[in-house]
This record gives sequence, structure tokens and C-alpha cells, in this order.
Amino acid sequence: MTEYLENKASLIEWIAAGEKPKDQWRIGTEHEKFGYRPTDFSPLPYDGPDGIKAMLEGLMDSGWQGKYEGDTLVALTRPKEQGGGSVTLEPGGQLELSGAPLANIHQTCQEVGAHLKEVLHLADKLGQAYMGIGYAPNWSVADMPKMPKGRYDIMTDYMPTRGSRGLEMMYLTATVQVNLDFSSEADMVEKMRIALALQPIATALFANSPFINGQSMGHVSERSLVWLDTDTERTGNLPFVFDDFGYERYVDYALDVPMYFVIRDGHFIDATGLSFKDFMAGKLSVLPGEKPTGTDWENHLTTLFPEARLKRFIEMRGADSGPRDTFCALPAFWVGLLYDEATQKKALDMISDWTAEERVALRIDAARQGLKAAFRCGTVLDIARQALDLSRQGLVARAVTDYEGADETQYLKPLAAIVESGCSPAETLVTKLSTDWDGDITAVYKALTY
Repeated sequence: MTEYLENKASLIEWIAAGEKPKDQWRIGTEHEKFGYRPTDFSPLPYDGPDGIKAMLEGLMDSGWQGKYEGDTLVALTRPKEQGGGSVTLEPGGQLELSGAPLANIHQTCQEVGAHLKEVLHLADKLGQAYMGIGYAPNWSVADMPKMPKGRYDIMTDYMPTRGSRGLEMMYLTATVQVNLDFSSEADMVEKMRIALALQPIATALFANSPFINGQSMGHVSERSLVWLDTDTERTGNLPFVFDDFGYERYVDYALDVPMYFVIRDGHFIDATGLSFKDFMAGKLSVLPGEKPTGTDWENHLTTLFPEARLKRFIEMRGADSGPRDTFCALPAFWVGLLYDEATQKKALDMISDWTAEERVALRIDAARQGLKAAFRCGTVLDIARQALDLSRQGLVARAVTDYEGADETQYLKPLAAIVESGCSPAETLVTKLSTDWDGDITAVYKALTY
């Protein structure tokens, strides 16, 4: 029997149902990558012998199951007993692995390795290549193929009405994120505050998108900067989280954000600009008399894009896509900070006296200047070093070892090297483009190809 959500209390209960005891906490890692033709460095189309669809069909031969909109193949899922997870398409064909909920970072890295092995084996046969970068080096929105998904058709029409860079976000950016659990409302509040305050630190550490149209714009994360002018009603670092915050306040925020769509019988119905409150009252103009289900509410929550997003888990959304080792480093960074109680308290203490103005400035400055951005009497590098030390402490406390007896701190090594250098990865790309690569932007593809 379908359960309908007819009041705010039911929406709050839906989110609260995500609470889990610590022994059931899991780690879900998602990462996007750009596919391209190595013959001419152009983006992959959906159709054709070297298209994205051909990649999806090839993965189906190894146990993935197709997910369709009508007759159109748009995603893959895998049964839990075979590893779980899904493979989905972003608007411009960015290929995303949404990993299964796993118990530790060792398992995450195994999952990442197995996925990339599958994809790259097929890519070699199909004449494709895949790279990790946060913003396409020299493509424009006009260059990008349009994936045949109803959600993206609606968003493509709506985005230009809500800011100047929404289409860039959809078609030209790629990210890596981790999804983490919480045990209670109070635990959720602490995790959200730490996540939102320190998201700019992750942006600086993983900054890997300095180019637009083949040129350095003087910023380290164009992907992050795009979000500053993308539908600001549903983006940002949510200053209210640092006030009197809980499930109800997040629900109020979500209800104030206009809808994008409703899905019925596999079809996307345009609901842009309409109110979920009206939906609960049975007054949604595109579905008169109908009331929302939990799936409708979950779909609406996925159309909110803050730097940390709450559903039945918390999504960390601040990092650019990058090299393979970053797919393990990002979850390790956040798990270390948030999955050990003592470390979580230290992280909360670290950010407790930051002002709203400082958090806003930090988000912008970290995307522009990376680790060199100023903060108080020091720099973002100083905060990154402190956060990385805390993360390491948290992972040591977890004491989860692999078959060789090594704990999860091994996955922080790429970040330790970045902190030691004092430079965000994007700075290295810019330097190499102007020196070793003599301005040849295609060298960026080759350097970042898996």
C-alpha cells in the first residue's frame, strides 16, 4: 500500500528514518569522469559505436542490469549480492559510479579499482578514454552531447532562468563525493556543521579545474565557482545550519525551494517553479488531487544542491573529480573526521567560532586561490593541515586494517603530499601547461586520463 506524505511531520520522519547505530554506518562514494575520443579529444556522444550507450551495454555483459526511460537505456544497477551500486549519466555524458554502501575505505578502493578496470577494458575496445578533472578543459556547453534523460531536459530549460552558469554546472563539471550516516538528530547537526564549514578545505585540497576554453582563469576550482551563480535558492553553505538547526529546519528549507519535476510511470512531468507544499495539499497543478510519496520527497531533495546535502544520509559535495587515488582520499578524509566521536568533537571545536561571513569568504577564496587563500592570521593551508591531522587521528582510532595490516590512513597520502607541497593540484596543471606542455591543452587530457 502506498504511503502518502501529507504534512511536515511526515517529511521530518522520512529523514529521521535514516538514523543508524554506529555499527551500521556505511560509506558510499560517488565519482564522475569525462569520456572523450582520444583521436580528437572530443566528448563522447550518447549513440554510436564509440558512444556512452555502447559503454553501458558493454557493462551489462558483465552483470550490470539496464535501467530505462521508456526504451532508452539511461543507467545501470547491480544486485546487492554482486556488489551493488549503480552507474549513471550526468547531463553531458559524465559517467558516474554511485558505489554501494560499504563498511570501510579498503572496500571503497577495491570497488573503485574494479569499476575502473571494467570501464577502461571496454573503453579500449570502443575507442574511448576517460579522465578525472573538475571542469572540462576546453569544451563549451554547445560542444556537449545531451543525455536523453527527462530530468535533464527539464533542468536544461529551467537553469538559465535561475543564474548564468547552471548549464556549465550540468554539462561541464565533474565531482567526487562521499555519503555518510548519522546516529541521531544531534549527531546529524554536528556532522552538517563540520561538513559545511570544512567543505572549502576539501575544495582546496582536491581543486583540479583551472581551465575554461583551454585557458587558465587564475582560479583553482572553476567547478566550485560555477555553483556561485547556479540557482542560489538551492545551493550554498546553508548559514541556518549554524543557528537553531535540526530536521525540521532542513525540511522548511527544502519546502521553500521550488520543485523541478515529478515522476509518474517512468515519465518526468515538468513541475518547475511549483511548490511541494501545494503537492502535499493535493493542489499541484500538474497532478491535481495527487499527494506525494516518499519517493517524490526523495526526488525533490535530490534537486537541492548545497555544499553538504541531507537526505537519509549526508552528502559531501565540495571536491573536484581527479586522479584515481582521490576517489579513496576523499572518503578517507571525511570518514576520519566524522566516524570517530572524539575526532568529530575536535573538528567541531575547530570551526565553532568561525563567523558566517568567514565561512562565506572561505568558500569563495578557497575556490579561487586554493591552499594559498588567506584565513584569519594564516591561510587555508594551515586549516587543511589541521583537518588532515584530525582525519588521520580518526582513522587511527577506527583501526580498520586491510589484509596486509595497514589501516585506512594510507589513503590520506595523496592529501599529505598536497599539503606538503602547499599547492592545490590545479596549480601544478597550470604550471605544466605553460612550461612542459608548451600551451598544448590536449596534454591535460593525457595527464589526467585513467
